[in-house]
Amino acid sequence: MRSRVKADDQLWLAQFAGDVYRRSLQDRELAELFARGAALVPVPGSARTGEGPWIALRLAVALSEVGFALPTWTGLCRRYAVIKSATAAAAARPTVQKHYDSFAATLPLTPMPKIVLIDDVVTKGRTLLAAAARLRSVSVDADIRAFALIRTLGFAQHLLHLADPCHGVIRWAGGDARREP
Repeated sequence: MRSRVKADDQLWLAQFAGDVYRRSLQDRELAELFARGAALVPVPGSARTGEGPWIALRLAVALSEVGFALPTWTGLCRRYAVIKSATAAAAARPTVQKHYDSFAATLPLTPMPKIVLIDDVVTKGRTLLAAAARLRSVSVDADIRAFALIRTLGFAQHLLHLADPCHGVIRWAGGDARREP
């Protein structure tokens, strides 16, 4: 699944976005996440914004087009590239601080009371935590939440379901991001 997402398969992204929309019709928390008044903010990948595909932007547009009909705002960008977490050794992956320093956010033209960060894959949550903190600097009062298409499970022995949606929290703990679950 991860490879298909990273390959930027437009048809598959649209199909997944449709699945998310249909699921939101029965999942109260998911429906609240994508409720009217929210703005979708794609999280830039590891490359400098404008250099390479921006999968999260394509996912945000697909989510908006399938039924959520929410605005997509690209005011969060990557000023310089960071090491790609997916291919780096655990000790070499960018810290929350490195991600934060590499992001820039512009002041939105209109206030955004509810922001939904959109990302393709969440592993530990460092990128999402840094993105939320950077957006907080320009949207102090916004309710900032996140949605990721795929969450990693580490070295799980057995998978019961390939599609297993969950609701959780990413927080600052012990000097690093901590994702639960």
